[in-house]
Parts: sequence; C-alpha cells; structure tokens
Amino acid sequence: MSVAFRRESDEEHLEPKFELPIPPGPNLVTAAGPALLAARAAAIEAQLAGAEGEAREPLLRDLRYWRTRVATAVVAPAPAPDEAGIGSTVTFRLNDATRTITIVGHDEADAEARIAYAAPLARALMGAAAGDCLPFQGRDDAIEVLDVERR
Repeated sequence: MSVAFRRESDEEHLEPKFELPIPPGPNLVTAAGPALLAARAAAIEAQLAGAEGEAREPLLRDLRYWRTRVATAVVAPAPAPDEAGIGSTVTFRLNDATRTITIVGHDEADAEARIAYAAPLARALMGAAAGDCLPFQGRDDAIEVLDVERR
C-alpha cells in the first residue's frame, strides 16, 4: 500500500487550536465595561459546569480570553462633556445618512450601534464636538457631527 493512503491517526490531520486573539494596546472600557466582561466570564463558567468531553475545550479557551479581559480592563477617562470619546454617544451625518453610535471598548462593541474605539469611524470621531466637519475615507468633510452626549 502506498504511503499516501496510509494515515497514522485522525489527530495528525486536525486543524490546530489557537487562543482567541487579544486586541493590541490597553483594554479600555466604559464605566459599564468591567461588569459586562465579568458577566460574560460568569456565563461561560456556567456553561462549562454542564459541559463534558470535547465540548469543554472551546469553553475553556473562551474562559481564558474573558478572564484575561476582566483582569486587564481599564476604565477609560471620561471625555469632556461636549467632546466625543470612549463612552460618548455621537449623532452624525455621513453620506447623507444620519446615524447614532456609542464609542465603547473592544469587547463591549456590537453590530448595531456600539463600535470599538479602535474602529476607523470611532477614531475619526474621537475628540470631535457638535458642529465639527471631519475627514473620513479620503473626503475632507465626510462627517458632520450633529450631537455628542456623554453617557
């Protein structure tokens, strides 16, 4: 039999298991961030209590990630009341559409209206005040800031 058709074990052909990537830089969060991170870690611990066999490995990996994020969380300093920063809700006009987003830490972001402070749009908005016109995506006046509210 040819060596090409012989397999020692199924283990040698499995994809490697990597840790979840930690975003670079400090783990800045909003004032609500530490509690949110701790709740996610607790939810995984609860799932882990009922898991058996191979189902435990991905949960253990996720738990390592969330415990690291809880341990390294740093509440970002509050921005000035009229200035966009981590924890601010910003209403702006971009491409003739009005949107409202909240700038948060990496692990607090969602697909709806909460974006991480490292996202390009959030970076463009940081430090802006109502009435500012900001450059974005190669246009000098792409973003018009309508309102900034600190939460």
